[in-house]
This record gives sequence, structure tokens and C-alpha cells, in this order.
Amino acid sequence: MTMPYSAFPENPFKKGLLSRKRMVGCWSTFGNPVSTEIMGLAGFDWLLLDAEHALNDVLSLAPQLMALKSSPSAPVVRPPWNEMVVIKRLIDAGFYNFLIPFVQSEEEARKAVSYLRYPPEGVRGVAMSHRSNMYGTIPDYYKKINGNMALLVQIENIKGVEAAREIAAVDGVDAVFVGPSDLAASLGRLGDFRHPDVQRAIQRVADNVTAAGKTAAIVSAGEEDAKRYRDMGFTTIAVGSETGLLRSASLAMAEKYKSFLA
Repeated sequence: MTMPYSAFPENPFKKGLLSRKRMVGCWSTFGNPVSTEIMGLAGFDWLLLDAEHALNDVLSLAPQLMALKSSPSAPVVRPPWNEMVVIKRLIDAGFYNFLIPFVQSEEEARKAVSYLRYPPEGVRGVAMSHRSNMYGTIPDYYKKINGNMALLVQIENIKGVEAAREIAAVDGVDAVFVGPSDLAASLGRLGDFRHPDVQRAIQRVADNVTAAGKTAAIVSAGEEDAKRYRDMGFTTIAVGSETGLLRSASLAMAEKYKSFLA
């Protein structure tokens, strides 16, 4: 019996980055396919599945990909580091969209690009049957996949800010993402990402990235922050996390009913 061929998977999230379409996302950190599936039903343009600051690895991430299969939300993964072997395993598991943390230079951005691509454009290892190529059923996978990978690189310190234009200009980098909290820490403003010094650095990144013709992306901590970043020129914006939603809603519910039933 022959297995029917699978169609090559299109990547509308990458197309949105390349066209600098406004896309709203949310962090997903629970490491649970049920909560991820629920978040996918909300209608966000993309969801960040975090393996840097959350209890996720390739074995917990794969079921979340499956949970998002019919979702309008594009799954984006953040590996723990800009490291070839970890990234290779996540690609083979089925991820096409990557947010690479703590990129500080053009050289580090080029390495990230190379990890997402097969030779001669990159150094990705070759396996003939894995979830990314639907276990060998996509006939044109190897011809098309290099150009189908979406890459966001994350600037999180002042060194990255100073190299933002060079990082953004790297071929294969589709967007540059700012991490406000780590950036604040690197500027001596730990816990105060709204400080004017931090906001000026964020604006500097946005200006340099958009000048390079690339998408500027960021995570916001609330409505006012999101509006400010939109006005700065950011078009791909994460607006919260399911952890924050659960925390806020559960605290409010407990306070409401403890008072109401007292």
C-alpha cells in the first residue's frame, strides 16, 4: 500500500512578517496541549510556545503543535538558546516559525539562519522521515522548505540594540523582536522596562529594523504599552500570556466571591 502524498505546508505567518502585516500574538507557557488548544480558539494571529522560560521541551511541544493543527493561530517556538542541535530537533518535530533568544550580533543572526536551512544555504542535518515532512510523504519538501522557515531574532541587551540594523539586514532574518525586560536589565533598569532610557532603546531598534525593511516585533505588558509600541512602528506584537490571564482572572474571582459570600 502506498501512502498518499501530503501537500507542502504553506506558511502564512512568514508571509505576514515579510509584508509587515499587523499581527497580534500571545505567549503560551503551560506546556499543555489542552490549554494551548483553547488559546488557539481565541483567534490570535500567532502563539509563542516557550521553551526558554517555560517547562517545555520537544516532547511537550509536539502535542501542542497537534493541538493547533486546525487553529488560526500560527505556532511560533522559542528554543532555550541559539543552538543547532536543539533547533534541529524542533524543526523535525514540525515547527516552521522560530524566535531565537539573545541575539547580539550579525554573526549570531547568520548562525540562526544557517540552523534553519539545509545545505548549501545552512547546516541543518538531514533525516528522511520526520514530522516536519509528514514522515516522508511531502515529495517537494527538500526543494521548498528552506524558503518556508520563518525566523525572528530577539534583541535583549544594549549590544544587540547597537547592532540592530546589521542584524535586521541579514538575509533570512524575517523580523527582529525586542525583549523589554531583559533590555531593561542590561541598561541597569531591572524591572522598569517603561523607564525612558529603555523606551528610547526600544524605539532605536524599531527605527533601525524598519529602515532595513524588516518587521519589528515586541511583547507588551498591557494595552497602553501595546499602543505605544504600535506607534513606534512595531507591527507584530504579543499582548500577554495565558499565565497572566489565569492569574488575573483567578485573583479577581477569589476576591469577588470571598467578598460576596462573606
